[in-house]
Amino acid sequence: MTRNKLPQIDSIQALAQFWDTHDVTDFDDELEEVDDTVFDREKVVTVHLKAEDAEVVNRLAKAKGVDDAELIREWVAEKVHSL
Repeated sequence: MTRNKLPQIDSIQALAQFWDTHDVTDFDDELEEVDDTVFDREKVVTVHLKAEDAEVVNRLAKAKGVDDAELIREWVAEKVHSL
């Protein structure tokens, strides 16, 4: 009988599909305890703006069809990736 091996998958969806059809006890000999974070989570950062700056952000976001937070995330990502 051929023994299954754990797949090397980075996709959460693909892992979920795999475990929907497999049992973890079939892989006892391949499992090991890990202390490191496996999936990074988003972090919430509070930014205080002057009222007039917040209004400008709001108008620009509406013009782009996104909410304020999405526009600010775009700006931060652009800045971070340009470094």
